Amino acid sequence: MKDKREYDIVIWGASGFTGRLVAEYLHLNYNSNNLKWAIAGRDKKKLISIRDAFLDDSIPIVIADSFDEKSLNEMSKTTKVVCSTVGPYAKYGSLLVKSCVNNRTHYCDLAGEAQWIRKMIDLYHEEAKNNQVKIVNSCGFDSIPSDLGVYFIHKNISSKNLTIKMRVRGAKGTYSGGTYASMKNIIKEASSNREVRKSLTNPYGLNPVGEQSGLDKRDLTSVVYDEKIKNWISPFLMAGINTKIVRRSNALSNYHYGKDFKYDEAVMAGKGFKGRLNGIILSIPLIFLAAKPGSLFNKIFNFFSPKPGEGPNKKERESGYFNLRFFVFQENSDTAIFKVTGDRDPGYGSTSKMLAESAICLAKDNLDNKFGVLTPSFAMGDSILNRLISKAGLSFNKIK
Repeated sequence: MKDKREYDIVIWGASGFTGRLVAEYLHLNYNSNNLKWAIAGRDKKKLISIRDAFLDDSIPIVIADSFDEKSLNEMSKTTKVVCSTVGPYAKYGSLLVKSCVNNRTHYCDLAGEAQWIRKMIDLYHEEAKNNQVKIVNSCGFDSIPSDLGVYFIHKNISSKNLTIKMRVRGAKGTYSGGTYASMKNIIKEASSNREVRKSLTNPYGLNPVGEQSGLDKRDLTSVVYDEKIKNWISPFLMAGINTKIVRRSNALSNYHYGKDFKYDEAVMAGKGFKGRLNGIILSIPLIFLAAKPGSLFNKIFNFFSPKPGEGPNKKERESGYFNLRFFVFQENSDTAIFKVTGDRDPGYGSTSKMLAESAICLAKDNLDNKFGVLTPSFAMGDSILNRLISKAGLSFNKIK
């Protein structure tokens, strides 16, 4: 980005719960570090109140609207990076991505909506490449631990065509209200659009056109016994986006992981009868989430799930964590096991730090000349990996 910009980063949606956490993180950790940043949204009063309560009055405020292209262009022209926390992205994100591509502004978000990311790839990947812009989706709990976890494994194991099984070993915390809103919007779109359903159910749905097939099957939808790791496993809510992001990383890297690389995700439920029962219990929220819009199950789920803008208090965020295991299988070799952990709750505390560091990475680090609609590992590589370890409370280790 050769032209001078007023800001390094603009946080879009700073009056929302996660946006506020990202802004707080920058304020507490980077305010004295020659980082020029602003908060942005459509409601000036809310932004002022957030600034007064959690930041200081030196932080600039930018006003724009998700559906007003002129205001989005005015905003994106002022900054090197737009960091967006406004979802569901299928509802509120498309014009902003268009604006960033047109104005040669890098972009990162928390999108877990595979159908929308597919749309952005089809519309803007080539144009973003031509304009030397990085559009980087899924920079939170979905899908940085998975994407960078697999990236880290391949830094330590040179073999290609590994079979990697990511298993959630433990986690404390809840998904954000924004995540639930995005999931509900995905289900709504899928129920009425065959092409959306097709994209969501194809394991390779985010791969380049002509490269959307391979050895992997659809994501797990029931409780089963995993013979490889001797454990009952249940479906993982984030698998639908994480696995596709990992496979897109492989495709974008010209199949650095190999054409026969295999990857899947699930939740470890335990051994024996108790493990099977625990797996069934863990699956119950997914049944409610996947319920048809307007059904009784859907209404019950909507009543109990957090709303966009809601979230846990500081103590709850700081007592949260996540612990992921990656079981790595290769021919003529023992199983290797890697671990990725986070020191805050996945939906808010860790996610806000991952997104903030992604934005700083895009704005400040000397990254490879890779452009287009990208994945975190392909766009930012070692730079974001090092930031996650040194700044964002994540750890990446080989344990066997």
